Amino acid sequence: MANEKDANKQGHAAHTQDAGALGLTGKIHRPIKITFLGAGSGFTPRLLNDVLHIPGEMGGTIALVDIDKSRLSTMTKLIKQLIAQLGKSDTWKVTGTDDRRKALPNTDYIVNCIEVSGLACVRHDNDIPAKYGINQCIGDTIGPGGLFKALRTVPVWLDVLSDAEELCPEAMVLNYTNPMSMMMLAAGRTSFMHTVGLCHSVQGTGRLLARRAGVAYEDLVWECAGINHLAWFTKLEHQGKDLYPMLMKKAERDLAGKPADPADAKDLVRKDMMVHFGAFITESSGHLSEYLPYYRKRADLIEKYSRDGYDGGTSFYADNWPNWRKAADVLRAEMLKGTAPMVWPRSYEYASWIIEAREKDTPFRIHGNVMNHDGLIANLPNDGVVEVACMIDQNGIQPTRYGYLPPQMAAICASNMHMFDLGATACIERSVEAAIYALMLDPLTSAVCSPAEIKAMTLEMFEAEKEFLPDYE
Repeated sequence: MANEKDANKQGHAAHTQDAGALGLTGKIHRPIKITFLGAGSGFTPRLLNDVLHIPGEMGGTIALVDIDKSRLSTMTKLIKQLIAQLGKSDTWKVTGTDDRRKALPNTDYIVNCIEVSGLACVRHDNDIPAKYGINQCIGDTIGPGGLFKALRTVPVWLDVLSDAEELCPEAMVLNYTNPMSMMMLAAGRTSFMHTVGLCHSVQGTGRLLARRAGVAYEDLVWECAGINHLAWFTKLEHQGKDLYPMLMKKAERDLAGKPADPADAKDLVRKDMMVHFGAFITESSGHLSEYLPYYRKRADLIEKYSRDGYDGGTSFYADNWPNWRKAADVLRAEMLKGTAPMVWPRSYEYASWIIEAREKDTPFRIHGNVMNHDGLIANLPNDGVVEVACMIDQNGIQPTRYGYLPPQMAAICASNMHMFDLGATACIERSVEAAIYALMLDPLTSAVCSPAEIKAMTLEMFEAEKEFLPDYE
């Protein structure tokens, strides 16, 4: 097995491919079939646009699947229009169905973007925990909101994988649905499908750090490993110089309320963690504040470290998600009318690059969420999910061994992984008891509530969301 240092060397050129890059060397030899589950997702147009921009692609079939027939119909028309706009109607076929079993046969790539329950549980996920003093910003990957999203979503996800094992066992499964770690952990423990969890936090954070350091992203030399949304840039250099001393000084000024750059004075949770734990973390301060016991347990701490929106705003996701869905529907209608443009460069989302690298057998490096088998990160649980550098070629996803994280960083990751362990167990076994234990180990929840309060809250959430939680006992 390769290690991350080898991956850094082998994948450097591919890794530095940017949004405007043409693509990878090599040749694609066949049409492909991509099945999109949760086709109404906001990911769909841009991810498929990326695929259509792969140099040398030979067309194929795009099968769109969504149980919301209205959004499915809109997206099917939209993707057909996008294909026509790019002049590729002769090589790409688009189908739409609400029955995934009709779409899955002969699939080469499954892109999973499903959401279970739509808007029905957004307020329950946020407001019931708030009664118990748990202040959430996003609440979709950990904590009460993240756990209950998993309890609703993972059983459907495992049914999807079971169907894929029967109907397209050779397909590669690319998962974008949160809660990423619990989704991938449940998959790794129950399915033989070749799966990888994809996020844009590593790519996005790398570019953010380059901007903060005032250097070109392509010139950064870095290593990153951990778990989804909690991976650490353990190495960050430019022309042989460690960038952390300069970034630390800037962060300390921001935390003291004396920013050198007022336009970049926010993101305080990540900056504070960098100052105290030694490296920068891959997810926004709003998300990150929920994964830790430090920043959201008292009103004064929230006021000190949190700002509006993704920077830590209270109930940000619950308050805005309904409006975002409406806005997406309006925008799609405008695109179909031709009053809003559909002109996008190829992005740095990993899906199209994985497909291109596999089809061309050209090595490409991503950071993916995979099982920690063989001790990819040696001081994290072997039966957990980690986010590490992975090499892609015709053999698929090949994770690289990182080695040992600095112990303080590994401990922060492990605190989340213990919660994910029991959360995945609760989903697989439909166990109310395991769900209660999961929240008792959740860093933020346990910093705010007693075990008795956690149990009462969990049972109250089960009752409120029972329509979407069948067979839990």
